[in-house]
Amino acid sequence: MTWTSAQGPGGRRPLGRGIVHVAIVLSVAFGTLGAALGYWGVIRATDLSTAPDDPAVIAAARTVPRGRILDRDGKVLARNAKDANGEYYRVYANDAISHVVGYASRLYGRAGLERTYDAELAGLAGDPIADALRKFGATPYDPKTLKLSLSLDLQRAAVRALGSHKGAIVMLDPRSGEVLALASTPTYDASAIADPATSAKAFQALLDDKDQPLLPRATIGRYVPGSVFKIVTAIAGLGSGAVGPDTSYAEQPKAEKDGLLVDGFRVRDGHHPETGSKRLDFVDATEVSCNIWYALTGLRTGGANLVEYADRMGFDKPIPFDLPTAVSQLNDGSGSGPGGFADDVELANAAYGQAETFVTPLQMALVASTVADDGVLMTPHLVTSMTGKRSGTRTIGPSRMATVIDPSVASEIKAAMVQAVEGDLGRQFTSGAKIPGITTAGKSGTAELGGSGEPHSWFIGFAPAEAPTVAIAVIVEQGGRGGEVAAPIAGDLMARWLRSGS
Repeated sequence: MTWTSAQGPGGRRPLGRGIVHVAIVLSVAFGTLGAALGYWGVIRATDLSTAPDDPAVIAAARTVPRGRILDRDGKVLARNAKDANGEYYRVYANDAISHVVGYASRLYGRAGLERTYDAELAGLAGDPIADALRKFGATPYDPKTLKLSLSLDLQRAAVRALGSHKGAIVMLDPRSGEVLALASTPTYDASAIADPATSAKAFQALLDDKDQPLLPRATIGRYVPGSVFKIVTAIAGLGSGAVGPDTSYAEQPKAEKDGLLVDGFRVRDGHHPETGSKRLDFVDATEVSCNIWYALTGLRTGGANLVEYADRMGFDKPIPFDLPTAVSQLNDGSGSGPGGFADDVELANAAYGQAETFVTPLQMALVASTVADDGVLMTPHLVTSMTGKRSGTRTIGPSRMATVIDPSVASEIKAAMVQAVEGDLGRQFTSGAKIPGITTAGKSGTAELGGSGEPHSWFIGFAPAEAPTVAIAVIVEQGGRGGEVAAPIAGDLMARWLRSGS
């Protein structure tokens, strides 16, 4: 056998091949290093430069003034002050905004919009290239001023309306999704948490308060909805075609007296003896808030349809919003029936807002907004623009969250909600919701809690009904009947907003 040598003269390998191998290794090494530098220095630059434990972030919190937060009219909601050491801390305009704006504290971090937009307010947010080069600039920070859709005057009025009650109010423009008021009570003094001199004492007192003033009830509080949920059932029933405006049930009149028997459970309703033996249609049933009609409609619509239409409006997942939101649910999902319901008993009770159904006030404001805007649900939002000295202004405009139902279906539901406020019988259940001189639509709710104690008082609605510019949800914890407490609060606040001409 003959061997062919790969060596050159004198038994040495060719020099050129070794150089090529070394060049390849070095190229791969430098390529990997360059890719890593590009990834961490450009792509992940924003994450690294805005991390709470980054030394630059910590230094900025003390030495760089955060961007201001303004309401829709330019009123200052959050500004900066200096302590005895010349370091910055936050001062807030009013306790009424505490659950929206939140606080920025050296000891306790951030909450509310101060947390959501921390990087922007601190001047650390930008595009990846700008973040990578920022450290080389003479003024590396560009704090943004946030402008909100919120009205401070309306927000304060909402908090005053709730008074000493625990509860929440959400008001928004259904055409754009702009949130006009987002009130939760009790409120707290965010300035006391932000001020280093009072921070520890103030925060501990809030933690010890049994009324949970730190809880943002409008977005995180979950409540049994009672009859305001009937609008969700109407959306699913009419939207799916399971029922129509003329639908009535032969068993309904008798069941008003004896109860509706569903698999051994009796659904009862004693709210409207004035209807006698009349077979109610959709508008009639909504006007007098008939549990029997809605329980039967829930059964006819089916659990799958009910869940599907609710999910279109944001149920069963966090709502996309500037602040964290709790998940609203029709049931706990553990049932083997369609839509996760355990059985027809649970479905029938959920259809008029009881059973395992829990909602946030923000979610129910979105339900009202869906009907108000002809079946279209706009994404709710608070921040409308961000402005930096170097970066200029970035506007955050409206966006569509979902098309839930056809405009014709929304019109039918709208007519029923008008009758629930303005009808001869309806006004008995929504006293005070009617805005003088303006067609008003709505639905009250009395959420039974079981055991002792008053029920939750609810109202959802919108105005003017012909061309709505404001939608509202009001919850007063253990406030009693919806028409007696929540409804007049809603009427007064909607009237105030419409009179302001905003």
